[in-house]
Amino acid sequence: MSGGARDGAGEESGCPRVRPRRLRPGDRVAIVAPSGPVDQLRLEAGCDRLRGLGFEVAVGKRSLDRVTLAGSADGPPAWQRLAGSDADRAADLCDAWCDPDVRAVLCARGGYGATRILGRLDWTALAAADPKILHGSSDITALHVAFGRRLGITTSFGPMVAGLVAGGETRSMVHLKAALSGGGAPVRGTHAIARGRARGVLTGGNLSLLTALLGTPHAPPPAAGAIAFLEDVAEAPYRVDRMLTQLLQAGWFDDVAGIALGTWTGCGDPAELDGVLASRLGRIGVPVLAGLPVGHGPTQLTVELGGMVDLDADGGVLTPGGDR
Repeated sequence: MSGGARDGAGEESGCPRVRPRRLRPGDRVAIVAPSGPVDQLRLEAGCDRLRGLGFEVAVGKRSLDRVTLAGSADGPPAWQRLAGSDADRAADLCDAWCDPDVRAVLCARGGYGATRILGRLDWTALAAADPKILHGSSDITALHVAFGRRLGITTSFGPMVAGLVAGGETRSMVHLKAALSGGGAPVRGTHAIARGRARGVLTGGNLSLLTALLGTPHAPPPAAGAIAFLEDVAEAPYRVDRMLTQLLQAGWFDDVAGIALGTWTGCGDPAELDGVLASRLGRIGVPVLAGLPVGHGPTQLTVELGGMVDLDADGGVLTPGGDR
């Protein structure tokens, strides 16, 4: 079921993409679970929050399914629990995307498993459907990269329905609504690793997922001319160093315009990690802004991958907009 007329659209990350229409009150959004299993109560709470924002909510029929990959005699580790089979998770996503009444597809949670469905998606059918918003983060980076490459659209990176949305953290919810309904809002960082200003298309996502896709048909296009966004969770500083080195050696950062760094929750000593980020990225010679509350953590703001942004490392802010 792989393939599609627009495969490879926008091979350079800096190329402009189609921006799906922003949401209006009463629009229908579909919730799918492309990765790990979903807690029903948190899913229901998240759906209620979205209704409170003025949207009609439809939940994929397989979103609460659970399957377990082969495990040890003591039971499978958590990562081997998925929200349904690969085929069913792919089908739910395709059904939601191809539904003409749906204006956005929001992911219930991350975890693990999105890369497993990339080869099962009907890209011809997805490309034939009207462009719409794809929203999620973390493991959903695999879908952001693939949808950006194959469909040539911008996507929305932010809190997920059965995750932080369910808790309703105020700042995150206000920012999410602004991103889904309009042009988004600025995101402030905490410090500059390298000073300066840059403008470009925002690209990237979760560091682990970006490196996992290298060498595959779904690899992230080079970040030439773009603002590279990176974040991760529960990765030791030496592993962050190794993954950044891999991207550097693969040429992914060649001619990048600037770098925006999100959260690094559970990634070891912050000072040690800052040293890694500075040694690997600070020497590229472009502005690098760190400490953006995007990715994981108690506050999760939303950014538009494939959308134009202004990066001001001197002023500590990433601002959506500019010429599209």
